[in-house]
Amino acid sequence: MSDANVRIPEEAKDRLAAIAAAEGLSLRAYLARLADTLLTPQERADRAAAARIALQEWNGYAPTKIEEQNLDNELDRRLAQAQPR
Repeated sequence: MSDANVRIPEEAKDRLAAIAAAEGLSLRAYLARLADTLLTPQERADRAAAARIALQEWNGYAPTKIEEQNLDNELDRRLAQAQPR
């Protein structure tokens, strides 16, 4: 496996290195593990689409775009209320 250089602020590198060390890993190993656990935007979209299909097949749930927007708005409202003031 070849290595790549990534330019990030020194503070970010130090923080990541400290987190890696606390888990008994090198920074290189920690970043490789982190990359394996994250999804790309396309992977997230694919999983969301599959979940919607599974949910519809399971219980018939198929909200319209307007219903989805209303649910998103309600979630945003509740999250705003829950955040510390």
